[in-house]
Amino acid sequence: MKIYKLSHKQILPINRSDCWNFFSNPANLQKITPPDMKFEIKSELSSKIYPGQIIVYKIQILPFIKLSWVTEISQAKDENYFIDEQRFGPYKFWHHQHIFNEVENGIEVQDIVHYAIPFGIFGVIANKIFVEKKLNNIFEFRKNFLETRFK
Repeated sequence: MKIYKLSHKQILPINRSDCWNFFSNPANLQKITPPDMKFEIKSELSSKIYPGQIIVYKIQILPFIKLSWVTEISQAKDENYFIDEQRFGPYKFWHHQHIFNEVENGIEVQDIVHYAIPFGIFGVIANKIFVEKKLNNIFEFRKNFLETRFK
């Protein structure tokens, strides 16, 4: 099984508390996801994430193909980081670290994603022609949204 890694960083001109309040509210995930994915949260949510929290989504990965995706918040340390892991969904493996570090100009938001695609060689091909590009587009959308949101 091939495990891929994506890493994205962005500095936001906000304080640690405001950063955490935004990112630790699961309802905000819909705001930072591109509209073409038709992202819908299907589970009831608390206003803050916590270890063990299960979140159920529906996402559109291709035109006319919607999938359920179930993630668990496996770890969280207030105002520092949290990790979500896929339990059921489109990936064979998904581990996403959200890390928040104070820097001179605000907070550095870092995303580190390790993922694997099912279907053997077909998954490798899909990653080359579609999946990696789609994930990078998601993070580019997120970056642009956050820059506008936290000017």
